[in-house]
Amino acid sequence: MLIRTEIGVDAASIDSLLKRCFATAAEAELVQQLREDGLLTLGVVATDDEGQVLGYAAFSPVTLQGEDRGWVGLAPLAVDESVRGQGIGKQLVYEGLDALNEFGYSAVVVLGDPAYYNRFGFEPAARYGLRCRWPGAEAAFQIYKLADGAFNDVEGDVEYAAPFNRFD
Repeated sequence: MLIRTEIGVDAASIDSLLKRCFATAAEAELVQQLREDGLLTLGVVATDDEGQVLGYAAFSPVTLQGEDRGWVGLAPLAVDESVRGQGIGKQLVYEGLDALNEFGYSAVVVLGDPAYYNRFGFEPAARYGLRCRWPGAEAAFQIYKLADGAFNDVEGDVEYAAPFNRFD
């Protein structure tokens, strides 16, 4: 399994993976729209020996109270059912966090299972007075600090890019 940054030729395979992994095509459409709008900060893929994408993590910009603070959101994260349980999701997340740290980003937010994301160092965003737009998501909304001072003077609403509005 090779973990690397996505390249243009991966788009169709990523689309296929997302359509297999989620109940609807919404996540695949989200990634397509983020890509088309230039809002895909980073995409990390896991490929097999033939180059087939079997895992994917997307990162896109978020703002705090409308202000760009160098934060990104992790969504979606997907691993093909045939290779789940092999640590591929973990490798994708760590590769993404490492790359974003090198690029100078200061924090990553995620809306997901706390039991899964806590092991990477994500913590409840509510601890810092941060909220997202989706009602009832408080426990699942988490944040990971990449840079010292990333959480200084933070409080308020974290806003995802417009293509995420499809999930309202």
